[in-house]
Amino acid sequence: MSDRKRTDIDPRPTFGDRLREAMNAYGPLCAGIDPHRSLLDAWGLERDLAGLERFAMTCVEAFGGHVAAVKPQSAFFELFGSRGVSLLERVVDELRARGSIVVLDVKRGDIGSTMDAYAEAFLGADAVAPPDAITVSPYLGYESLRPAIDLAARHGRGVFVLCLTSNPEGAAVQHAVRSGRSVAASMAEGAARDNAGAVERGGLGHVGLVVGATVGAAVRDLGIDLAAAGGPILAPGVGAQGAGSDDLRTVFGSALPQVLVASSRSILRQGPQVSALRDAARGEAQRFNTR
Repeated sequence: MSDRKRTDIDPRPTFGDRLREAMNAYGPLCAGIDPHRSLLDAWGLERDLAGLERFAMTCVEAFGGHVAAVKPQSAFFELFGSRGVSLLERVVDELRARGSIVVLDVKRGDIGSTMDAYAEAFLGADAVAPPDAITVSPYLGYESLRPAIDLAARHGRGVFVLCLTSNPEGAAVQHAVRSGRSVAASMAEGAARDNAGAVERGGLGHVGLVVGATVGAAVRDLGIDLAAAGGPILAPGVGAQGAGSDDLRTVFGSALPQVLVASSRSILRQGPQVSALRDAARGEAQRFNTR
């Protein structure tokens, strides 16, 4: 189900508008499809393409149209080469057809014509099985992402820029201070500039940020104004990684209404039954719904 070709700005509601509507309807959950080998084993599936397909399509049935957003992790599909990528395209199409926002976790980031190509591959008018948004890595500079940021806006899609990640190695780059501000703060400021128009009309911008729910006081200590960034905040780290509702309040403060909680393993461990996965996802959505 490829997107129809568009040569002008997409007339549909913006990504931020669509995501806000989905979060209001289903709660602030982004359910992950992360077919780790350990999860395939736990579900009694073989570590092959057939096992991957069974896992992924079970998740599609469980989550599609029942949660605000779903985040397939591209790497686990890419392990199987072109056949895995073909399955990923099917997963994206099926989820979108069922009414869920799809955030494809690919963490692309490059410069010049290479970034142009990445942007066209996932966000362009002729993209094959385009998701609603992708994750991007800005550590070649925020402006290196310009092709993806602008193309997403043009076609009613979004990007989530890595800002403050919860892995221990991230702090060496993200907490670094240059010209009086942290690198992470500069990413949030870049998003704020690109989201200014949406914020002025009372909407949610198309440039989101990825901020781990386990980063503790880092947002405050680094002087990052997440609310002012004006876009959605994808927050991994809940569930299996330990963060709870109190952590969300501590980390995000006044930006909490913008937070889309990303949860994977704690939900996926409830499989392989569709009903159990769906109930787990709905439970997570209710648990973190502060609206």
